[in-house]
Amino acid sequence: MADTLTSIYPIFDKMMSRKDKESLLHQRGIMIWMTGLSGSGKSTVAIGVERELHKRGILCRILDGDNIRTGINSNLGFSEEDRRENIRRIAEIGKLFVDTGIVTIACFVSPTNDLRQMAREIIGEEDFREVYIATPLEECERRDVKGLYARARRGEVKDFTGISAPFEPPAAPDLNLDTSRMTLEEEVKAVVGLIVNN
Repeated sequence: MADTLTSIYPIFDKMMSRKDKESLLHQRGIMIWMTGLSGSGKSTVAIGVERELHKRGILCRILDGDNIRTGINSNLGFSEEDRRENIRRIAEIGKLFVDTGIVTIACFVSPTNDLRQMAREIIGEEDFREVYIATPLEECERRDVKGLYARARRGEVKDFTGISAPFEPPAAPDLNLDTSRMTLEEEVKAVVGLIVNN
């Protein structure tokens, strides 16, 4: 039985290495994990960072709810179990990008330390940088880009983070950004610095 198991995954020994891919791209793969309330500015900052990296010739991929929930995770709901599976899949996908030498930015509420720790363990401590988009709830609710806060206040959206479900701020993020106090240019500069100085 042991001999059978050792031959199930023989391809890994034959694939080109991460080092080969990073050498080809002239960059290092890294995961920038952006966490924060809905409407805090995660996607806006990520798009700004992606554009700046593109100018510098650095390949980047953004993963967020819009391109994950409508595709690979379209079968998941918002139960505690499904939310955990959502983050697990995102981390596994992110690891594939990082191992290919791509700067990867994940923009997900990921409201608990437990969920973010799971993502960190999957991706690997050396490749994981946590960025807390620490915009206050009042400002996120004022923006209410998708109308979710208003619906949550009316009881139409159950277990909505920040209203009827808790958010645990990261204890020691690599970067802390409050989009209600900083310009987009300042935020982008800070995140890009985190990437290029690694």
